[in-house]
Amino acid sequence: MSTYKVSDQDHSVVAEFNQTPIGHHSPALQRVLNVFRGESTRDKYVLVCTKPHQEWTLGLLPGEPGKPVKLLKGEIFTNLEDAEREVFRRRWKKHTGGALE
Repeated sequence: MSTYKVSDQDHSVVAEFNQTPIGHHSPALQRVLNVFRGESTRDKYVLVCTKPHQEWTLGLLPGEPGKPVKLLKGEIFTNLEDAEREVFRRRWKKHTGGALE
């Protein structure tokens, strides 16, 4: 398990993620994403595909096996890249305490 922590000093990767949320990333951005993806599953932001290839809803993992994902009302996306950007923004805030635009 990595001991790397995400901080505001990592802000340089935000523009890269916003431009290319899906695909290959620089080592610096990949490090940040690995921290985000490796966090505890309790209250972890995730995307749930609610209409195949058409709609994704933001949800929170319960952190307990067998319990359902809590879907967040009104947090529906019809563009996967926009949905990924929203997950990134929320995970960024959780890890750094700072909000992204």
